[in-house]
Amino acid sequence: MAGHVTVPSSTKVSSLRALPPSAKLVVKTLEYEGRLTQAELVESTRLPDRTVRYALRELEDEDLVTSRVSFADARQRVYSLTTAES
Repeated sequence: MAGHVTVPSSTKVSSLRALPPSAKLVVKTLEYEGRLTQAELVESTRLPDRTVRYALRELEDEDLVTSRVSFADARQRVYSLTTAES
């Protein structure tokens, strides 16, 4: 999925505009790198853990990001952009 660019709907674009810059950075990182855990997002974005956690919560509330339990480590969640099929 890395490198696969999706075009968000106009509703999602307007939802994204209202979000803080940290949430926008998380979206861009997921867009370019694909599915990531919260720890991987912290490393990629260089944002504090608390900021990434807040951004993910906001993005999930807006249905821009989905999370699933990681198959590699059930204690972690893997985040990805919401697609039209989701």
